Amino acid sequence: MKVRTYADYLAAGETPEILFWVGCAGSFDQRAQRVTKAFAKILDYAGVKFAVLGNEESCTGDPAKRAGNEFLFQMQASNNIAVLNGYGVKKIVATCPHCFNTIKNEYPELGGNYEVLHHTQFLQSLINEGRLKIKGGFYKGKKITYHDSCYLGRGNGVYEAPREVIAAMEADLVEMKTCRSKGMCCGAGGAQVFKESEKGKKEINTARIEQAIETGAKVVASNCPFCMIMLQDGIKACGKENDMKVIDIAELIAKAEDLID
Repeated sequence: MKVRTYADYLAAGETPEILFWVGCAGSFDQRAQRVTKAFAKILDYAGVKFAVLGNEESCTGDPAKRAGNEFLFQMQASNNIAVLNGYGVKKIVATCPHCFNTIKNEYPELGGNYEVLHHTQFLQSLINEGRLKIKGGFYKGKKITYHDSCYLGRGNGVYEAPREVIAAMEADLVEMKTCRSKGMCCGAGGAQVFKESEKGKKEINTARIEQAIETGAKVVASNCPFCMIMLQDGIKACGKENDMKVIDIAELIAKAEDLID
C-alpha cells in the first residue's frame, strides 16, 4: 500500500480531500501503528484521497503543554502550523483525540485554522454518505463495550459518532456504568502516562476494566492510543488477557471488511 504525502499531491498538481494526522503514537508505538494502517486501509477502500505529512509531521505539543511547558508547546505548534499553512491544508483527520483536541482548539490562537475531525467522526460521515458500506457480519450480535476517551468525550462532546459506527456493524453495544459525560479516565491524561502513578489503593485503569468486565463484553472499543495502552494494562492486571481485548474502532471496521487479519 502506497500512502502519498501532501508534497506528492502538490507536485502532481492535485489536492487531497483530507490530511491524515498520524501522530507520535500512530507513528512510533507498535500497537498504535496497527490502528494507523487499519485507518489508512479504510480510507483507501472507501476511495478517499488522503495525504500524510510524512517526515514533516512533528508532535503537536500536547504532552509538553499538559506537563506545563507552554514554551515548548508553542515552539512545536508554530512549526507544525507553518508546514500546514504552507501547504494550504483545510481539513485534518486524526486518530488520536489528543492531537485532534490540540489542533482543533489550541492551534487557532497561533494562526492555525482548520476543519479538524476525529477519525470516528470521519468514519461516521463516510457511512452516512454511503461511501463506506459495512458488512457487519463479523461482529453482528457480539457484545462490545465502548470507552469514552476524555478529550473526545467530555473535552469535545463527541459521544454519538463512535457509537453510531459500532451500531453500523450490528454489534450489541453494552455501556459501562460510567459512560458519556460521566465516563472514567483511563489514567493516562495530564501526561500521567509518562510518569509513575501516585500512591493509592487501586490503579484507575484497573478500576475501569473492572467496569468493562461487568458488562460481559469481550471487546473494549477504544478511540485513543493512550487509552489503548492503559486499558490493555488494566486487562493484564485483572488477569483477563485471554478473555478480553482492546480494539480501536478503525480496526473493528477494517476487520469487518476483511481489510486486516
